[in-house]
Amino acid sequence: MIGRREFISLLGGAAAAWPLAARGQQGLPVIGFLAAQPLEHDEGRRLAFRQSLTNNGFIEGESVLIDYRFGGIQMERVPELLNELVRRRVAVIVAIGGPIAVLAAKASANIPIVFMVPEDPVRLGLVRALPIQAAI
Repeated sequence: MIGRREFISLLGGAAAAWPLAARGQQGLPVIGFLAAQPLEHDEGRRLAFRQSLTNNGFIEGESVLIDYRFGGIQMERVPELLNELVRRRVAVIVAIGGPIAVLAAKASANIPIVFMVPEDPVRLGLVRALPIQAAI
């Protein structure tokens, strides 16, 4: 038997979650955020990413949804996490945390990828070439 307090808490939680679920079904674009490292290692980059979106008019939960996936200490989980994002049909994948996440994301050729790696992306095979821009 469920008590009155538990029922009210359950009802309140469902009411709070309903608008988010409804918005997701209304077609807000979803960004897949794939990080090979644990959440706490990429916290600064994740917060900077969200702030940059906000600065450009994209408010998480209002105009865009972000599906976060972190490999943690289990790097072998990264391809599985990527497959979850592909099945969700995200609009774009943001891959951070080193080449493992980026190389895994590259396997999903139909989804655009935004990445940051400390190594040369041409040498890693992520891109064919980098455009050269003249300095002014």
